[in-house]
Amino acid sequence: MTWEIAAVLALVLFALVQFVRERWPLDLTGLVVFAALLLLSQLPGNNTFPTTERLLMVFANAAPLTVAAMFILTYALERTGAITRAMVALERVGNLGTHGLLLIMMLAAGTASAFINNTPVVVVGLPVAMHLAKLAGAPASTFLIPLSYAAVFGGCCTLVGTSTNILGSGLLNDAGQPPLGMFEIGAVGLPLAIIGILYTVWAAPKLLPVRKTLSAELGSEAGTAEYAFEVTIKSGAPVVGKTLTQAGLSSRKDMRVIELLRGSEPAQQLDAVRLAAGDRLVIVGTPEAVVAILRMQGVDLETQGGTAADYLAAHETHLAEAIIGPLSEIAGRSLRDVSFRQRFGLVVLAIHRRGLNLSRGFESVPLQAGDTLLLMGSDASVNDLRRSGALLLLDRTRVATSAQQASAPVVFGTLLGVIILSAFELVPIEVAAPVGCVLLMLTGAIRPRDAYASVDWPLMFLIYTTLALGLAMDSTGAANYIAQHLVGSAAGWFEEAWRPLAMLAVIYLLTVVITEVLSNNATVVLMMPIALGVAAQMGFDPRPFAIAITLGASAGFATPIGYQTNTFVYSAGGYRFGDFLRIGLPLNFLYFAGAMLIIPWVWPFHR
Repeated sequence: MTWEIAAVLALVLFALVQFVRERWPLDLTGLVVFAALLLLSQLPGNNTFPTTERLLMVFANAAPLTVAAMFILTYALERTGAITRAMVALERVGNLGTHGLLLIMMLAAGTASAFINNTPVVVVGLPVAMHLAKLAGAPASTFLIPLSYAAVFGGCCTLVGTSTNILGSGLLNDAGQPPLGMFEIGAVGLPLAIIGILYTVWAAPKLLPVRKTLSAELGSEAGTAEYAFEVTIKSGAPVVGKTLTQAGLSSRKDMRVIELLRGSEPAQQLDAVRLAAGDRLVIVGTPEAVVAILRMQGVDLETQGGTAADYLAAHETHLAEAIIGPLSEIAGRSLRDVSFRQRFGLVVLAIHRRGLNLSRGFESVPLQAGDTLLLMGSDASVNDLRRSGALLLLDRTRVATSAQQASAPVVFGTLLGVIILSAFELVPIEVAAPVGCVLLMLTGAIRPRDAYASVDWPLMFLIYTTLALGLAMDSTGAANYIAQHLVGSAAGWFEEAWRPLAMLAVIYLLTVVITEVLSNNATVVLMMPIALGVAAQMGFDPRPFAIAITLGASAGFATPIGYQTNTFVYSAGGYRFGDFLRIGLPLNFLYFAGAMLIIPWVWPFHR
């Protein structure tokens, strides 16, 4: 092992650890690795590290540009309301029972995600899935994981179904192999999608436990009902001049102050405000907390009795759930930073994040994509929030304006043209997609500013930086070093006739394990040089190994972080980590078995 190989492998290990720990954003970790590669390329006596010029050439790679173009095309289609209308049409079906509604929802979501990015399909489908769950008399947790899985199934059927496929195709092309055809991966993706849908429709009602959504949990904590009530601080009360903590109002575990009104203005920093006569506090707590408030001198209870929902209804307000979208302007900022209460006229009661409910001390916590917020406010405030697009309301989808709907034919025709031109190989996808984006801007179907904002730029930087790491793995021989050890292990464990299939299985399983804890795009970039190295070492056609990498990188079913759509439904459905493992692990084995049967049959090891 040369020092160059050791340095690259150390960078790979560093990146994997940082991706799992999530101390830094994924794109920042990628940029740190890229900066390290640039510095290493300047060392004297370096023979195998790619030069600075070669590292910078990754920014000329066509695959990330195509991914960005598909983001824009998908956003344009979503903006017209076409995706919304297609998904909302499902709400008009009759009550076909849990299994019947699950089947229809998954077929619709899978079909849509085969041609557009998966995340918008899930985002738009969330409120629809929750409506179907109510129609079936089932908990939302029975429908939301299947919605995410359906998007993954559909994405594995076409080249444009997911950015992972586009990236894998580009890496194949860079290695001197023909890129993937528009429907080539569907030869394995479509049969696996059928198997996956049938399994999920059967398994979801049996394997997914009942999980309460955030709004359902407001009324209970450890099985004890909570009440919402309002108190007023009277003149001369002992608590005047004290903070909430000093007054004993924020230290109790059975109650929490959710709003302090001074006049008509809500206070921003509740923990720092000193109480004054006339202040009104909105409190959610247990019956014991109500009794404790009644015993406090100079604190009058304005509303007494009834549950939180009764109180909210009496004051012409209601609860709503909203999720932080992938491109939300408030992601990465705290409620305090964005002055949420003043800006939207809504109070945040709790935040659900990755299986945990944050009900106290979350005002200064930076928000993340996928966080679910429980909001309290008037109908007008909730509708204003829906129109703003800052958050995604889970009660019903955003309705497109008439002007946006009018551009639907142009957007749909452009997307269809991109797919047809690429499918018949008249124009490469890396040409058709950007040209389609420019056409939409010229026709006014989408504004350039909105087009730029629709691109997931952190993901783009992550792709570019991992491409540089993949280039270094190939150039220094690190990929071949790993491939040699894998091939050597196969030679010792398997007879010659079984080695190709055994190595294909190892490559696929290794990819699936990595993608469960790592970005699927980063996984395909890191694993592709290894897969191509294995094929070269064994003298086989690299295509079946590349197909296994591309498919396996999207098969993240067993963890909520294995795929971005899983992360979205994680919070919205009130799931726990083990819920994904319970239903996703058998699905991973089904996908593995199907892939091992189909891939060698469609793409033989020998040409």
